[in-house]
Amino acid sequence: MALWARPAARCCWLQRARLTAPQRLRSSSEAVQARQGAAPLALLASRRGFLPWGWQTYRYVAVENCSQAASAQGGSSSSPESNLLPVKQEQVKPETIPDLNTEILCEDWDDVPPSSALEEISEEEAVQILADPLLPLQSSTLRDYVDHSETLTKLVQLGVDLSQVEKCQKAGQLLLTLDFEKDIKKILLFLKDVGVEDNQLGLFLTKNPYILGEDLEALETRVAYLKSKKFGNAEIAQMVSRAPYLLLFSVERLDNRLGFFKTELGLSVKKTKDLVIRLPRLLTGKLEPVKENLQVCQIEFGFQRNEIQQIAYKTPKILTASRKRLRQTFDYLHNIMGIPHHMLTRFPQVFNAKLLRIKERHKFLTFLGRAQYDPAKPSYISLDQLVSLPDEVFCTEIAKASIQDFEKFLKTI
Repeated sequence: MALWARPAARCCWLQRARLTAPQRLRSSSEAVQARQGAAPLALLASRRGFLPWGWQTYRYVAVENCSQAASAQGGSSSSPESNLLPVKQEQVKPETIPDLNTEILCEDWDDVPPSSALEEISEEEAVQILADPLLPLQSSTLRDYVDHSETLTKLVQLGVDLSQVEKCQKAGQLLLTLDFEKDIKKILLFLKDVGVEDNQLGLFLTKNPYILGEDLEALETRVAYLKSKKFGNAEIAQMVSRAPYLLLFSVERLDNRLGFFKTELGLSVKKTKDLVIRLPRLLTGKLEPVKENLQVCQIEFGFQRNEIQQIAYKTPKILTASRKRLRQTFDYLHNIMGIPHHMLTRFPQVFNAKLLRIKERHKFLTFLGRAQYDPAKPSYISLDQLVSLPDEVFCTEIAKASIQDFEKFLKTI
């Protein structure tokens, strides 16, 4: 009997601990004390559903420890159930915890759960996966974006050369930010109203893609300004088609350009208008080359102001021509061929001709003895005939020779 005294005392202590455990949890300080003295009881008592199960587990462990202690002292042992007789505990049916199995929950779902990105699939399933190519975050060509952009696709169908558009600074970025229906369609309708032909829209946008980013109201204002300056619809259409950047210029800038040519060349309003109609890029190009060419004609070539006015009005391209080429052409015409200033003023189109053609034909006429450019003398040959006629006509009508003779002569020079 002495051997079972200590195990029995322990079992009585368990009973007292069970009864006093809820009271120990009433305050925070008492809760700390309970966790230190009887942690399993305090924790289990705070969870309603798990209290019976926790008590049962603890009882078996405690009794088993009592049995082991008795066996160690060499005394007679009895079953654990017999040792539980002094403890009068209510048998409470343990609460069953539901098994939250994913497979069971998924049976009630209408949709199939998404597969994991890390789930392994077979080769047959992998081959059947169709994925769109990724849109490049950065590219040096618009070709990579055509299949992903409705705007670029429709522009290509219009005839826009994207390889040329790429060369324009930030033009590619502009096109990628525009919506065809919302931003581009209205500009196309405007250009058609201005007079740009349908088959020319692609070429026009290739040369000037920036117009697609312009405000429609601003474009209409610029066209209205040109009409106020007595430019007709056909003339505006011609100017816009030949100078695609024209409508990018504000009304103030267009007015300043017209005023510049009127003042610098001393032209009337009508002649100024005719000048820019024949060469509309005078309104869109830089003014520095124009100013420099005017100075070259006056200071280096020795033309008078009225002669420069006539030359520029008859041949506007001379205002934007290369100064080097102008110097070489004038030097050969005036110093080698002996053409005076008034004759050059009368036929300024000679400055637009290739210098090689002038040299070849003049040398051939000199070889034949027919190089006579003075209108006061017989067998006069005008500068216009010298540079504008085709080789066959020049040989038969001007040089009075065959084309074969002319070709043989060219091989000797």
